Amino acid sequence: MGTTQLETVPEPKYWHLKTVLSDALDSEFAVGEILPNERELAARFGVARATLRQALEQLELEGRLQRRRGVGTTVAPPRVGVAVADAAHAWPGTAADAWQPVDSTEAVPPATVARLLATGPGQDVHIVRRTRKTRGQPVAAELLYVPASSVPGLAAIDAPTGTARARAVLRELQRLQLEGQDQAVELGSARADDAKQLDRLPGAPVLVVTTRYVSGGRTAAVAVATYRADTCRLTFGDAGGAEVQLLAG
Repeated sequence: MGTTQLETVPEPKYWHLKTVLSDALDSEFAVGEILPNERELAARFGVARATLRQALEQLELEGRLQRRRGVGTTVAPPRVGVAVADAAHAWPGTAADAWQPVDSTEAVPPATVARLLATGPGQDVHIVRRTRKTRGQPVAAELLYVPASSVPGLAAIDAPTGTARARAVLRELQRLQLEGQDQAVELGSARADDAKQLDRLPGAPVLVVTTRYVSGGRTAAVAVATYRADTCRLTFGDAGGAEVQLLAG
């Protein structure tokens, strides 16, 4: 592999390097191929490793690269947009839902979620953990918080733990009449548990989508979904509405 020195340019050096690297990905590397290590790449382009890391992080955000535990940095496959939010409001766990339940526990929710649910201090709620995959790859992890008052019939169901318990919570929740839902989207960094589920490194960029489900004039459930930022795109419509799209390779 030859040496390519960057010329002096008015734009930030890492941004120009990102363009050069993107061209190299198109011409020299195949999808899934592992890139040389940072030392080799920095030497090839004559830049500091800090500048290289900035360029690699930007390419990861744009979905050109994937950084995986125990593997390294690989060339990402082409992506196609798939809408995350359904056009019609629906409870989690319906037939068209792309999420897969994993398990269900009872615990005190984070303070921000407790405020949305209007639960008392230290009050446990049902927490359903779900995952979403595309072509076998994990792209999102979700925690669905459901207060006991939303699923009163759950106490009579014999499904103490695991996936069966999660499915039971979802079925009971669907007995309520859904009056509406709203969503908030913010950029964040993957916590250790999210990173493990998404096969990414802690601190990797993620999009956090918080959905509040309303029934009977109150918040009946809150879902906090964490999406890999390299699989997401946030778009804005003419009417000012925002839509999150999941980009599946």
